[in-house]
Amino acid sequence: MKSIRALVLAAAAFNLVVPGFASAQPYPARPVRMVVPFPPGGATDIIGRMVAAKMQEVWGQPVIVENKSGAGTVVPTDYVAKSAPDGYTIGFVITAHVINPSLRSSMPYDTLRDLAGVTQVSQQHLVIAAHPAFEANNIAELIATAKKNPGKIAYATPGSGTAMHLSTELLKTVAGIDLVHVPYKGGAPAIQDVIGGRVPLLLDVLYAAAPQIKAGRLKVLALLSPQRPAIVPEYPVVAETVPGVSAVSIVGLVVPGATPRDLVRRISSDIAAAVRTTDLRDRMLRQGMEPIGSTPEEFDALIRAEIAKWAPIVKASGAKAD
Repeated sequence: MKSIRALVLAAAAFNLVVPGFASAQPYPARPVRMVVPFPPGGATDIIGRMVAAKMQEVWGQPVIVENKSGAGTVVPTDYVAKSAPDGYTIGFVITAHVINPSLRSSMPYDTLRDLAGVTQVSQQHLVIAAHPAFEANNIAELIATAKKNPGKIAYATPGSGTAMHLSTELLKTVAGIDLVHVPYKGGAPAIQDVIGGRVPLLLDVLYAAAPQIKAGRLKVLALLSPQRPAIVPEYPVVAETVPGVSAVSIVGLVVPGATPRDLVRRISSDIAAAVRTTDLRDRMLRQGMEPIGSTPEEFDALIRAEIAKWAPIVKASGAKAD
């Protein structure tokens, strides 16, 4: 009896030392939803499904991809923000997440208060590409050509207010050139019109344009990355010619802001470790995506910094949400 009583007392003492241990529940104990803020088939959907498949393997529970879209990712992100803060609804966000607060006059959620960063999954490189017949072959030549033809050279992007649009507006301001923006409803139609010769320039994520670049239907003028990425060191970056002009596209995960911090850290740790595994990392690299796997604190800090970075660029460009 003494030994049993001693065990009971020891267990009670352990629970006092480790608060919440006795009531801790395993996670996940049921299916998890990952919300992708675009229709099926796009670049974000591709990475979303890669991550979901890996986490289903890691967690041993179904991880269901839900495709929701609307208002430049605001509608699906609002859905995540208003979901139960229990870790079972996780949302993918892209650079639009940090541009929207300054691009839109009203938002249904507070980006910093109502959502919590989980991890930055990856970063994607933005490319300035052109139809093969376009006379410029690099950024210096593009600037020279644009100065000879002010307001006559058009560039296509996946939409107004995107990182591709705003980073080009930054280039225009710093380089003192005038290019005409042609926004599309997504990257695919923008790429098709540049390939078809209807618009000479394209701004898009590198992995979306890569098949056409490899096929010779587009040529690379430069990337907008801060420095040449290890995956494509042969491509120059804009900052080599125009210092201070750089941008990358981010992909990360968020949960409702009220989600318990220990649960956020648990989810982040699991996903970040999965992103760094050889198989998922290699698959992402083959798609032109650089794996990151940051902590919640690092991703939250990045979100705050990116909101501050894009706000003056949005204001100077005069961009408005479609």
